[in-house]
Amino acid sequence: MSSTVNKNKQNKHRQAKMRLWMLFAILIGCNILASQFHVGLDLTADKKFTLSNASVRLLKNLKDIVVVDVYLKGEFPAGFKKLAEATKEKLNSLQDIAGTKIVYRFINPFEGKAESEKEAIFKQLADKGINGVNLQVNGKGAEGYSEKIIFPYALVSYNGKSFPVKLLESHLGMSPLEVLNYSESQLEYKFVKAIHTLELPDVPSVAYIVGHEESLGLQTLDLLHSLDANYNLDTIDITSTYFIPNSYDAIVINKPKTAFEDKDKFKIDQYVMHGGHVLWMVDMLQTPMDSLQKTQQFVTLDYPLNLDDLFFKFGFRINSNLIEDMQCNQIPVTVGMNGDQPQIELRNWIYFPVMIPESKHPIVNNMDAIMGMFVNSIDTVENAAIEKTVLLSSSKYSRVAASPMRVSLTMLKYPQRTALFNQPNQPIAVLLEGNFNSLFANRLAASFLHIYQDSLHRTFKGATDKATSMIVVADGDIAENDFSKARGPMEMGYWRYSDTRYANKTFVLNCIEYLVDQSKLMEARTKESRLRLLDAGRVTDEKMQWQIVNIVIPILLILIFASAYTFIRKRKFEVKSK
Repeated sequence: MSSTVNKNKQNKHRQAKMRLWMLFAILIGCNILASQFHVGLDLTADKKFTLSNASVRLLKNLKDIVVVDVYLKGEFPAGFKKLAEATKEKLNSLQDIAGTKIVYRFINPFEGKAESEKEAIFKQLADKGINGVNLQVNGKGAEGYSEKIIFPYALVSYNGKSFPVKLLESHLGMSPLEVLNYSESQLEYKFVKAIHTLELPDVPSVAYIVGHEESLGLQTLDLLHSLDANYNLDTIDITSTYFIPNSYDAIVINKPKTAFEDKDKFKIDQYVMHGGHVLWMVDMLQTPMDSLQKTQQFVTLDYPLNLDDLFFKFGFRINSNLIEDMQCNQIPVTVGMNGDQPQIELRNWIYFPVMIPESKHPIVNNMDAIMGMFVNSIDTVENAAIEKTVLLSSSKYSRVAASPMRVSLTMLKYPQRTALFNQPNQPIAVLLEGNFNSLFANRLAASFLHIYQDSLHRTFKGATDKATSMIVVADGDIAENDFSKARGPMEMGYWRYSDTRYANKTFVLNCIEYLVDQSKLMEARTKESRLRLLDAGRVTDEKMQWQIVNIVIPILLILIFASAYTFIRKRKFEVKSK
């Protein structure tokens, strides 16, 4: 009897050991599998870990291996560690779709390098478009602060070419936590854009239209340089060409000043009818700043553009007015003399609105403030075939003033009354998408159409065959850069008087990218990772309460469970013994 009991005990011990070893084996196997495969379920409300459809399509069709070098390896402050982890997580998500076609590694460019080699490394990285950021970090013990150079960049390489990706964004008015959060939300877009740029067999072509005294010269140097760096850029004199070739993915019409004849409007019209895209940046009024500087005032006059009928046919109208906005930039004004030196102060100038995009459209989503100068308002025309999206608008404290009007610096002497700025949210930039109709449909003689087809081998179209798009901005200065004799041409959106960098350059380049982007990768820019911060007041008031809840309650639950388990086992064996 006793031997049978002993054998049963031994069998039970053996089975228990086997179950324990099997449990260890399963846990080790799960850990090995987890290290080899990246699997996740996105339960977040904003779907921050889910890739856009356009990104998935791009990644599934990769034909070669993409190598990503991330320069965020080493000892960093907590914020940069979080950015590095987010970058790794995003690259893992890209790998889930692309598989072995994406390879990444984290690099410390100074690891194992002597001090004498660092300067050469700086130059090598700068040549690749990777610039260091000087960061102050807390030293250990009594060391205080120390400086450290970090490179918040990744270098994407594909098919023998490389593209730098800036991982850390800058954003006016955002706290450091918000900047990090915003930077994380843009990682997908930046990586897929880099891959898409590198795999394109042909760079998109953009034409800059001239012939009507459009902006050209030092004030457009940054615009033209930026376009040339990203696209095949040509300049076309529309008055001396027979038509605008549709080999151009987009055309830019920037601040014309003289009248468009019907033949020039016809060329633009037919370019659009054949599927072309247009970025209009137009001033309707003459606002001479040199007169303001010399005589302290000017009277607005209309530019004789002769484009109203074409604009109306395309579904919009730019009004001959000026937007006055209390959310505005500042200009330097002489307010007195200090001896023989003028005393200059910066004063709010309501004719230079600062536009903060509120639209969630990919072109402007989460974009920084944009600076305008003597801006007009836009009305849209009812047309079910054309979808209109307002990209930029004035603030809630704005109004419009009809032309002709006198603009004078004397108004800076008097405070503005907020109650009078009661025409809020005036449209300033509008995206139009859909099927457009020709201004010249049913207006041309059959003989002209015959010559047009036989001589130029062009087919007249009275409407678009498929949807196309254009963007109209009622500010011809939005893409201009400032310049001075001392500093030369500056960047679009830089306001030297307050040393502020507005997002004009990003806005203009995003507009062009959206117009030429057939893959719709800009969808990824709409990702918005909300920063869910704790209530600072409640944290202070309820700190002890929640510490007790998080420490005491788990212990109490364990004690209750242990007591209940002991009580049940005791009752069970008492019944058996009876």
